[in-house]
Amino acid sequence: MQFDWSYFVSLFSMADFWKACVTVIALSALAWFLGMILGFLLASAKLSTSRFLSLPASAYIWFFRSIPLLVLVVFVYNLPQLFPATGAVLSNPFYSGLFALVVTEAAYMAEIHRGGLISVLKGQREAGRALGIDTVGLQRLIVIPQAFRISLPTLINEYITVVKLTSLVSVISLTELLTVGQRLYAQNFLVMETLAAVGAYYVLIVTVFGWLLQWLERSLDLNRRTPAALNEHALAQLRSVPAAATRPSEPVPARGAAPALQLRNLHKRYGEHEVLKGIDLTVAAGEVISIIGPSGSGKTSLIRTINALESIEQGEVVLFGESYISAGDKPNTARVRQGIRRIGMVFQNFNLFPHRTLLDNLTLAPRYHGEPKAVSERRALALLDKVGLLAHAYKYPQQLSGGQQQRVAIARAMALNPEIMLFDEPTSALDPELVGEVLKVIRDLADEGMTLVIVTHEMDFALSISDRVIFMENGKVAFDGSPQAIRTEAAAQRVRRFIGLEEEASPSLSERARA
Repeated sequence: MQFDWSYFVSLFSMADFWKACVTVIALSALAWFLGMILGFLLASAKLSTSRFLSLPASAYIWFFRSIPLLVLVVFVYNLPQLFPATGAVLSNPFYSGLFALVVTEAAYMAEIHRGGLISVLKGQREAGRALGIDTVGLQRLIVIPQAFRISLPTLINEYITVVKLTSLVSVISLTELLTVGQRLYAQNFLVMETLAAVGAYYVLIVTVFGWLLQWLERSLDLNRRTPAALNEHALAQLRSVPAAATRPSEPVPARGAAPALQLRNLHKRYGEHEVLKGIDLTVAAGEVISIIGPSGSGKTSLIRTINALESIEQGEVVLFGESYISAGDKPNTARVRQGIRRIGMVFQNFNLFPHRTLLDNLTLAPRYHGEPKAVSERRALALLDKVGLLAHAYKYPQQLSGGQQQRVAIARAMALNPEIMLFDEPTSALDPELVGEVLKVIRDLADEGMTLVIVTHEMDFALSISDRVIFMENGKVAFDGSPQAIRTEAAAQRVRRFIGLEEEASPSLSERARA
């Protein structure tokens, strides 16, 4: 029996097939979109630390990934027999099929979303928290945009799966492509020609909508975005902004006589390991403190407690004479978030937001906290100019070197007009030749009178810039004194040995520290 090509071609002008195409498109698009939203909620619940959320979400995903879709479609269509009130909706094959597809696809998409969410680096969330952004803001502005980009290729593939799964709804007599085809070949027995046309319609739908979704994927691909540096004319225009436009919208609070920062009897442990063993430290306004010590001494844990990135089991942090963090405080309380906005944090690994330009990185937090867009952008441009990166304002972080990214991170921390700046080993992730450009920016801040607390391994820099050097060992402050005291006092012998001052032949303190 020969293939009837004329009949096959005629099927592409048949109105019933094109109406069925519209049904397939509507059913698949709605199922994909609603399943994607429900799947994200399930993924978020499964990742929650609350078992009241994670256990039901896990059970849902397990159950609906185990039930065959064909069984679920028939069950949902017959559900009005058990619950007559659902008959007004579920007796319609379209809505029954849509409901079955959504609850099934949500279970699969939940795992796709979960993969995207856990792929967003922890440092991204910490950077947002250090900018005073609450949990909802973190998800909306930082986590979800990055997770969606990661998940999108798999979500697009899932849409293609949904299009093909709509054919199963034919078992409840929904007039979709396969149903139309079955009716035709039941009349004329031209099975091959009819099913070939049905397959061609499915291929057409998948091709068109797959291309549209791939266009969306390409448009969101940051690797395709390579804005160039601004030319001299554009830079001159940006620098012509009046100085008043770059001032903070809120004045810096008066510092008075109270210390900028007081740490009182801080204790911190991870499980059975106690990393901070009763730290007491006072930092005056405008003072530059460097914290040094061997690895594992508690330096990073200490600095992370200051802006609530780590909780404390005992003690208190006082900010400009006001209680700021006490043992057991949650980081999302209004008091803690208000204090965090007064403290800028620069991380070892930069933690810039990769899906935003440099300008957006700097304006994100001020705009989130209510500052007008024009004011925040002007000050952001002024800060980028200050760190020597104004020409790169519209680039993305991945287009910059490590040293440039760290300078942007410093500018971002300054965008909220903080009164204290924290630096967690700001040069340890950089090549040696890039260290100098970052240290210069930090030195400029010190010269301007900013209160700085710096965890560093750059010993030469620490001794040259600091008013005081804190040496930590075994979770305690083993020495607290000026750079001059380190060189002369007997109590600082352990510090001198650590940084290499005991050896006359040492060519460079920083080289010793890195060794």
